[in-house]
Amino acid sequence: MALWKETTIPGNPGSPGSPGGPAALPATAAERPHAEPGAAIPARKPRERTEGGESVIAANLAIEGKIEGAGNVRIAGRFKGDVRIDGNFNIESGAQLTGQVLAAIVVVGGELQGNIESAKRVDVLEGGVIVGDVKAGSITVAAGSRMRGHVEFGWEEEKPVKLEFGRKGDGN
Repeated sequence: MALWKETTIPGNPGSPGSPGGPAALPATAAERPHAEPGAAIPARKPRERTEGGESVIAANLAIEGKIEGAGNVRIAGRFKGDVRIDGNFNIESGAQLTGQVLAAIVVVGGELQGNIESAKRVDVLEGGVIVGDVKAGSITVAAGSRMRGHVEFGWEEEKPVKLEFGRKGDGN
């Protein structure tokens, strides 16, 4: 006697019973604890990606790798690797990052050993430490923070200027 009946959602590879999908769901309310008799099993909707969300590396985690993509990232633990995101990046107090950072706004409350490239803004909070070079549109440094490296801010990226000289017949 089978205790479970597989329920599939056509065209959804992540649905129960589909290859790569989760385990089968109970077939009837009697087979599910705390369910009303005769209640149907609702089909699961796939989770939608939300823009502007925040990904967090918790304080008790140590990760090595690479972070790339869109959205905001906050590190409270330790991370070794490069970070390249279209969003904001926050290194919390007590957190450590060893690697290069490319993000719109970078807030350093912990320790960064690496360079910050092409940020719109960098905020170094009290207790924040940067060992590396910083290139940003603007930088704010709080009392009690430390930094060792080269800093460039306030410069807009220089675009090559195409000079056009007079052509024959223009009178130039």
